[in-house]
Amino acid sequence: MAGLEIQREELAGQLTLRLMGTLDGRTAMLLRSSLEELGSREVVVDFTHLREFRDSAVAVLTHGLEDRKVQFRGLAGHHERMFRYFGLSTGSVTPPRAYYTPEEVLA
Repeated sequence: MAGLEIQREELAGQLTLRLMGTLDGRTAMLLRSSLEELGSREVVVDFTHLREFRDSAVAVLTHGLEDRKVQFRGLAGHHERMFRYFGLSTGSVTPPRAYYTPEEVLA
């Protein structure tokens, strides 16, 4: 059974939770508990090293994160959109790309 490993790294006062393995609904509960234990502390969640990231994890993670200081790193465009659908900003500096390009709309 695939699992999730959460590595905690603190550099210059910034706490990063680096995720490795599989993030699904079950393992997202583990991550959410880890975030809740940190209280109001600002944290960066790094998704870069995940082997698999299932959409069901997004629904679990967004519950309770609306008012927290959490930044996301290493999200694919699909998962950035999923978090936005659930009303959570990912802090992405790149503007979201339209689903259809103007050429596709005119066709």
